Amino acid sequence: MIASHLILKWLHIVAMVYWLGGEWGVFQTSYHVTNPKLSLDERRRHMETAYRIDILARLGIILLLPIGLHMGHNFGVQPLGGGWLVLMWILTAGWIALALAAFAKRGTDAGIRLTRMDDRIRYVLIPALMICAISSLTIGKPFLADWYSTKVLLYSFTLVIGLILRFVMRHWTETFRQLAAGGPNAGLEAKLTREINLSRKLAYVYWILILTIAFIGVTKPF
Repeated sequence: MIASHLILKWLHIVAMVYWLGGEWGVFQTSYHVTNPKLSLDERRRHMETAYRIDILARLGIILLLPIGLHMGHNFGVQPLGGGWLVLMWILTAGWIALALAAFAKRGTDAGIRLTRMDDRIRYVLIPALMICAISSLTIGKPFLADWYSTKVLLYSFTLVIGLILRFVMRHWTETFRQLAAGGPNAGLEAKLTREINLSRKLAYVYWILILTIAFIGVTKPF
């Protein structure tokens, strides 16, 4: 138990690092992706860089769910263990395979379809996590510690922000197709600018949430 828990703790740290660091890389690259002064080919190269960085963050946020639930069971604050944990890891492997397939097909119609399938998982997962966390904070079930329930609730909020940021990145692909087909378009560029300005504001909230989740996990203040 001690050895497995330490491995999970190590994986948790690695996933958090790639999640936080990857988002910062995408944030910086986005300035070049949406810069209309650059050529379309150069902007596409920066978009490709953003996708290559972002896949690490996407895998990190996916892995944090089973790692966190498994560690929660080890701590005695998450009641589902045994076969439930095995099933959770199997489902996570399928989710990771889907994310990697979407990454491999990025920029294509197939990639967009796979990404939308990934989004549907989050449409189910987000409300489920929110309900469990709020229920635990109010009536003490299913999670048995307030610090853990708060972590789960904040994690669900990050999934919401992550969804919005995913929509923006997917729109990059669709917009660049239109620009390549029709040439410069002030309306499309203005829409890109509005979306990226909103995304950058959300990114700051995102990082604060990630740091808060890490702080609660380490200190368990309540």
